[in-house]
Amino acid sequence: MFLSYSKTGGRKAASFLLAAFIVCCASFSGRMTVYAASLEELELEQEAQKALPVESNDIDNWPAGPVTSAQSAILMNVDTGAVLYAKNIHKKSFPASTTKILTCLVAMEQGNLDDTVTFSTEAVFSVPGDGSNMGMDVGEAITMEQCLYGILVGSANEVANAVGEHIAGSIEGFVDLMNERAAELGCTDSHFMNTNGLHDDNHYTTAYDLALIASAFFRNDMLCKIGNTASYEFTATPTQPDDFILRNKHKMITGEVAYDGVLGGKTGYTDNSRQTLVTCAERNGMRLVCVVFREETPNQFTDTMELFDYGFNNFQIMNIAENEKKYQLETSGFLHTGNDIFGSSRPILSIDSKSRVIVPNTITFDDLESTIDYNVSDGNRIAQIRYSYHDAYVGNAYLELAADNTAAYEFDTNLDTANVSVERVEDTPQETDPAQDNTIFINVKTVLICILAIAAALILTFVLRALAVNSNNAKRRQNRVKRKQRRRERLRSEMDDFDF
Repeated sequence: MFLSYSKTGGRKAASFLLAAFIVCCASFSGRMTVYAASLEELELEQEAQKALPVESNDIDNWPAGPVTSAQSAILMNVDTGAVLYAKNIHKKSFPASTTKILTCLVAMEQGNLDDTVTFSTEAVFSVPGDGSNMGMDVGEAITMEQCLYGILVGSANEVANAVGEHIAGSIEGFVDLMNERAAELGCTDSHFMNTNGLHDDNHYTTAYDLALIASAFFRNDMLCKIGNTASYEFTATPTQPDDFILRNKHKMITGEVAYDGVLGGKTGYTDNSRQTLVTCAERNGMRLVCVVFREETPNQFTDTMELFDYGFNNFQIMNIAENEKKYQLETSGFLHTGNDIFGSSRPILSIDSKSRVIVPNTITFDDLESTIDYNVSDGNRIAQIRYSYHDAYVGNAYLELAADNTAAYEFDTNLDTANVSVERVEDTPQETDPAQDNTIFINVKTVLICILAIAAALILTFVLRALAVNSNNAKRRQNRVKRKQRRRERLRSEMDDFDF
């Protein structure tokens, strides 16, 4: 029996409603007393949570973050993974229906939107009838795309189960995929037991881990579209006989709580988790995801907006390739790809032009610390540069080989090895000549090996050529000497015939 989002009123038994009404009336006064007591306890808990420390405020010269009543809260940059606001972000918590962000991420990656998902007995009846659902019956079928709308807009528990069965063959098998995907994303303090977030003591995550999952979710355009839908209408089909509309409970998506730049999100609630909320917003090319755990209505929305304002107002994005001055190789054109028809060329090695760092407005790129790691082998990436500010990670960049590897490389035959230097420039301001903007990152050992190999080949060629030339010259000299000797001998013999 389904009470939330049931597709047709006829499916609700009148006798059930009557019985429920009688029970509610009989216990009304007692419940009011218990509710009042629990409300007072919750208010005290919220006040205590406001006093919890904000770890990001301990970073030197870092913008002070707002006070929130959440037990855990995080603000993360979607594209870099940099944490702008951190409060209890590694505390294990119950995620409730925000679990479905991971469910939909795995479904999108493993399935097809046009797939037909059929509802089994286990998918429908293994979840409580009074939980979030959209009233699907055993044997009914809808597309995978409709399922994703049902999960993200209607938070339908039975739909999450059906998707799991369709993808993995069983709910348990799909939960294994969820845990594997979470681990791939870097989650170390999470464990999922079901597809929908219904309470289980062994079903938990952290604000940090869920922000990692949400960042991957919001990097998918289709999931962003579905996750930012205020309402979705189902129409009758041969495999699903009802017309009905699902309405999103995320008030920043529906517009009940207005905020510019919202890209989507997911609500969650159980008695054990209280209010949980995941939201993504974007302004001026900066995409941020906010996660708050264990709040009370409407604080989950007001705190989320304050955190977004904090991030958008106090931080900026910088392009790494346009600002990097460290680890330089000055070559005056050495190791560049060949000229194209316009006479332009590119370095063989370069920093990904899309790489960014996100930093407080009060600092400059030169204030950042960086480390480079050459133990990278991912396609054309050969090294990673990691950036931080007072040990707070702010972004990274990859050193990449030029995509046009088929072009012939041109080497400067007049190269003076004294002009080639690979160094880490100290963090002191230096003037640079814009006309010599040929700096690239490179592995010193690799460059030296290449130069030595080329030099050895050239030297060997010159030596062999010199030996060949000298050998030919020696033979010519010997022949000339022999010819002179023969001429002298002939002259002597002719002179001997005369008497002077």
